[in-house]
Amino acid sequence: MKILCKSASAGLPVLMALASVLAPRAGAQGPIPPVLTPVVVDTAEAIIVKTVTPKQPKGTVKFEGFVLNANIAQITARAKGNDMAIQTFPLSEAAAAKMQQIVDKGGYQYGDKVTIYYDAATQKAIKIRGKPSKPA
Repeated sequence: MKILCKSASAGLPVLMALASVLAPRAGAQGPIPPVLTPVVVDTAEAIIVKTVTPKQPKGTVKFEGFVLNANIAQITARAKGNDMAIQTFPLSEAAAAKMQQIVDKGGYQYGDKVTIYYDAATQKAIKIRGKPSKPA
């Protein structure tokens, strides 16, 4: 038993020396230091296949939908294909005069199908096409 204790006490320093050489070094847990990698800069010029020009609507634009509210100053309509798209158009002078005649006869009612031609820049309704329904 004495021999085992002496050999174990002699082997322990050798085992510790091997562990300190072979085992990784212990350190505090923290952010990993950045790895320095060379920065590669691409200096090639971009190849332009076709330039994209923004399309600005010129003149009048058509809006098809259903009337929500209409008076001699403005018209509010819901888009034909999209129930969530609601637009209000102020009326131009010519459209307001025509709308006054329509209002005198009963006006547009909720749900009447209309086509509104409006100026893209000012969003003013220039012409309104659609048959007003009979008032209830």
